[in-house]
Amino acid sequence: MKKYITWVFVLFFMKISAQNNLKLWYKQPTGNNWTSALPIGNGFVAAMVYGNVASDTFKLNEGTVWSGSPHRNDAPNALANLPEVRRLIAEGKNTEAQELAQKNWITKANGMKFQPVGNLCLQFNNHENPTDYYRELNISNATTTTKYKINGVTFTRTAIASLSDKVIVIHLAADKKGQISFEANFKSPQKSSVSTDKNSLILRGITSDHEGIEGKVKFTSIARIVPVGGKMTPSETALSVKNADEATIYIAIATNFTDYQTLSGDENKRCADVLTTSVKKPFNTLLKSHITTYQKYFNRVSFDLGTSDAAQMPTDERIKNFASGNDPQLVSLYFQFGRYLLISSSQKGGQPANLQGIWNDRMSPPWDSKYTININTEMNYWLAENTNLTEMHEPLIQMIRELSVTGRQTAKAMYGANGWVAHHNTDLWRSTGMVDGVFWGLWMISNAWLSSGHLWERYAYNGDVAYLKSVYPIMKSASEFFLDFLIEDKKHGWLIVSPSISPENAPQSRPNISITEGATMDNQAVFELFTKTIRAAETLKTDADFIKKVKNALEKLPPMQIGQHGQLQEWLEDLDNPEDKHRHISHLYGLYPAGQVSVYRNPELFSAARTTLEHRGDVSTGWSMGWKVNWWARLLDGNRALTLIKNQLSPPQQNSGGTYPNLFDAHPPFQIDGNFGCTAGIAEMLMQSHDGTIHLLPALPDAWQNGSIKGLRARGGFEIVNMVWKDGKITKLVIKSKLGGNCRLRLPNTLKIAGLKRVNTVRQDSFGEGVNPNPFYQIETIKTPLISDKAQLLKLAIPATEVFDLNTTAGGIYEFKI
Repeated sequence: MKKYITWVFVLFFMKISAQNNLKLWYKQPTGNNWTSALPIGNGFVAAMVYGNVASDTFKLNEGTVWSGSPHRNDAPNALANLPEVRRLIAEGKNTEAQELAQKNWITKANGMKFQPVGNLCLQFNNHENPTDYYRELNISNATTTTKYKINGVTFTRTAIASLSDKVIVIHLAADKKGQISFEANFKSPQKSSVSTDKNSLILRGITSDHEGIEGKVKFTSIARIVPVGGKMTPSETALSVKNADEATIYIAIATNFTDYQTLSGDENKRCADVLTTSVKKPFNTLLKSHITTYQKYFNRVSFDLGTSDAAQMPTDERIKNFASGNDPQLVSLYFQFGRYLLISSSQKGGQPANLQGIWNDRMSPPWDSKYTININTEMNYWLAENTNLTEMHEPLIQMIRELSVTGRQTAKAMYGANGWVAHHNTDLWRSTGMVDGVFWGLWMISNAWLSSGHLWERYAYNGDVAYLKSVYPIMKSASEFFLDFLIEDKKHGWLIVSPSISPENAPQSRPNISITEGATMDNQAVFELFTKTIRAAETLKTDADFIKKVKNALEKLPPMQIGQHGQLQEWLEDLDNPEDKHRHISHLYGLYPAGQVSVYRNPELFSAARTTLEHRGDVSTGWSMGWKVNWWARLLDGNRALTLIKNQLSPPQQNSGGTYPNLFDAHPPFQIDGNFGCTAGIAEMLMQSHDGTIHLLPALPDAWQNGSIKGLRARGGFEIVNMVWKDGKITKLVIKSKLGGNCRLRLPNTLKIAGLKRVNTVRQDSFGEGVNPNPFYQIETIKTPLISDKAQLLKLAIPATEVFDLNTTAGGIYEFKI
């Protein structure tokens, strides 16, 4: 007990530190507000911790508890109607084409639902009138704490989702002996039963049917209570503890899910095995091993923008005041909270983070809390590589491997094509057919985005040729699909995707008709896929004949086009309306996450992208504002990026997103992608490595003139070990080179180190620095954009930078001086 109290003193001290305050904390309980509860998770099981006093709740999730069972949703009539749909689009009969596709591209299965396990409920008699209440989530060690006083006794509840032992653990303590008395029971919205066995509560259930697909995921959760002192008494459905000195509750959850095709596991044995191992360890041991495992990932990156008196306020009050106040530390907290969420929701061997990560309390959550792969799933993982959480990328990589299998049948059945394809949504069962209707779902570009933006990008950061060899067949297969699927447009002879949509948007001249051909994002994404497949094959020295076919098709893709309003066109035709405020701005994919638009290489497109972003405005849904932070960072406008961060870090309004009291992103409702997207955007404001250089402080706001960051990763195996800046100039820089090779830096000021070679001081009228010899910094040449005669391009004010080359060796660490 003394040892535990020592840990509590060290880990959960009450004084709010103005420096390095990585805590979300509150003066009041959650009540019934799920978006005020605090999330814990280990990538397999998770809980929302309410911190209520007399009647506390831990809402439980497990990553494979989904409705339905293995199934397919390929539309059997799509292929037969494909030529007619294409003909109608080519003739400008988009309404007729969409109506025909709607009849033939949709099945009854629109994707299954991520669902809750249930609640562990704790009842504490005579705890109705607490004083000195305090609760926190400490993201520096992934622990939650609730503290309060009753009749002079201080009670402490600590909860973790153990990363090392795969259980949720709750520890109840008091500063006087014999004070821990409570009753515990399970409740679940699922078809389920609750029983007890001596010192254990047992919840068994099965998930629901959905859209004609039978629910077959069986789950078991066991909560075992280990008190010190006192007495424990079971009833049929509850356990009662009286007058204990302390108590630990171990919660294990398991299902019969084996993989997306198989439900052959023994959920009871799996659950019991995990529990049997963990209960042998006292809480203090579990806590230490959990923190050690967590900090192995989390401590790789630190970020400091300074602090202010606002950092001493509770988190919910800081959110209310952020947009109009001075609270730079909330930015660093929010940045690190995104990293915390990814560590907690995405671990090797588990499922990828879905629309809500791994946290959901509803049987029918918004958008089924599945995987929306036309932006949201990809956004979840933008921070994985550059914020030094590459291991967290693995569940998504594994899902792409699986989609490349299920998607082969969809490609053949629906489009008569080789390779693999997936539409704009998938789920636990790796469905790849179209869902939700043609307006939203007739989009088959996710294979391109996932392949280039995640399979290739992971290699671009780690340089692991064995890994690249393992994923190259998936990239090749996606390219095979487009080699078969692309058709020539009648006007220009370009190779285009038809039919398709620009995700979830339509020209305002035909607002309910999204179906089109050759949408700009399609062209950009296929360009990314083809170029990255070529680079992968050439790196591996394989498939020369196949790559010739890819290169030939690449040459025939449409160029980007600048329309009459000076905007980057969203469609093949100049149909954009400057008053369109739609949340999806998918045709800026070429700006971010792709790197096709650059002020240094194609300033006309850079101008057009900025005009498009100006037209769409700032305030939008939470995830859209997260994407806009990245776009403004790529446009080198740190002040505008900070404006978007201020919009996002504000309470949600009726017509816009924002941030809930627990720092969850508000679409609204909650979607976790906005958290991840904004974290990635903040990193992008401080470092970019997509455009031939490692560009440091590319989009630094005026309000962030002093700061430091450690641990960001750049492509080519480089790591920013430490970067400190003052008055907007770098004063300290340490870089580690994992792979060796040329390190080309674009800097706001001159730094010195032996062997550093100035390449060119880039001025507003001088953009070129020659070819970077490092193969990871190869830049693909895009076609010259077509520009409308009516377009008026912006005059660009590009901050002056200096470019240097430094030859590095593998494993070398390089410290620069002013």
